[in-house]
Amino acid sequence: MARIAGVDLPRNKHMDRALTYIFGIGLTTAREILDKADLPYQMNSDDLSGDDVTRIRKIIENDYVVEGDKRREVSMNIKRLVDLSCYRGRRHRVSLPCRGQRTKTNARTRKGPRRGSVRR
Repeated sequence: MARIAGVDLPRNKHMDRALTYIFGIGLTTAREILDKADLPYQMNSDDLSGDDVTRIRKIIENDYVVEGDKRREVSMNIKRLVDLSCYRGRRHRVSLPCRGQRTKTNARTRKGPRRGSVRR
């Protein structure tokens, strides 16, 4: 099992999909990394040699922001919006959708479970 950027890659998956388990790497970025490392997308994560893992690890460390640094960057961006008290920051502060979705009937994931109203 390969360990890259502090994440154990899943067993028996194609490398382009396995790399997406690292926070900050999506499918497009995973394919860019594999192109730079001269590895096929369909190669299984179980078939990686130590040299392949080292090449991938070096590419990620030098060219991409992933895992802890990426999480810190995202949280700092949200904190900046909240401190500015702009529209998006206020929506983050009260746990409502920030990107224009309707909230009259939906947004239960963001708002939480319904609170029962008292009817008389």
